[in-house]
Amino acid sequence: MRHLRHVVGAAAVVATASTMLAAPAFATSAAENYAALGDSYASGVGSRDYFEDSGDCLRSPKAYAQLWADSHDVANFNFAACSGAVTDDVNANQLGGLSADTTLVTISIGGNDVGFSSVIQDCLLGTDEKCDSAVSAGEDKARNELPAKLDTTYANIREAAPNAKVVVLGYPRLTELGDCGIPFFSDAKRQRINDGSDVLAGVISERAEAAGFTYADARDAFAGHGVCSGEEWINGPSNPLVESFHPNVDGYAKGYLPVLESITG
Repeated sequence: MRHLRHVVGAAAVVATASTMLAAPAFATSAAENYAALGDSYASGVGSRDYFEDSGDCLRSPKAYAQLWADSHDVANFNFAACSGAVTDDVNANQLGGLSADTTLVTISIGGNDVGFSSVIQDCLLGTDEKCDSAVSAGEDKARNELPAKLDTTYANIREAAPNAKVVVLGYPRLTELGDCGIPFFSDAKRQRINDGSDVLAGVISERAEAAGFTYADARDAFAGHGVCSGEEWINGPSNPLVESFHPNVDGYAKGYLPVLESITG
């Protein structure tokens, strides 16, 4: 912000030098108009606590977006994220609440586009080879199909919310290696799942950067807290199944929320 200060004397007007102040990119003097978009990782699946009126979208009061809105100055919160969403769902169903007045958008999307659920199922129930094949198929989709879908989605977000800061939150690595109480969930399977998470992170971060958005990498925040760790922030196989391999309450509060706040303040 450029401040030009004029000092008016009795005999003359003296203009002082102007000063450029470098403010944080996300600093704001007004309440945020915040929209949270995306899939189950954005809606809060895994927390086992959902708003009754959210239906199958399973929006949670423990989701990172709701936690952020509850702890910051937010004038309007549009919680549109929905369990099971793919990029097409965001474009068709989640952009209606965006406008020129929207100041902050967060989004987690892309996992379902590359077959997240089927990959996890094949790795839990199949052989090491079947898991490797399933992850490889997901990686192929991430590299070859997902970029165009993300580009379209990000462009639509920018068009609908031209003045918003947009933060794209990535996915954590889901598992830890070593001792694990899940039958037949070998180190080889867990490593391949994590390899796939890294490929997905690379694609999403690249497309977010190309769109001029900020990518928030969740992998380091969750390190040591994946499935099969001593302090899990991600659920293992669960009942109901939809809770499986999603962050739990700690994952959203101790993993995702600090990552988001490290960018927004």
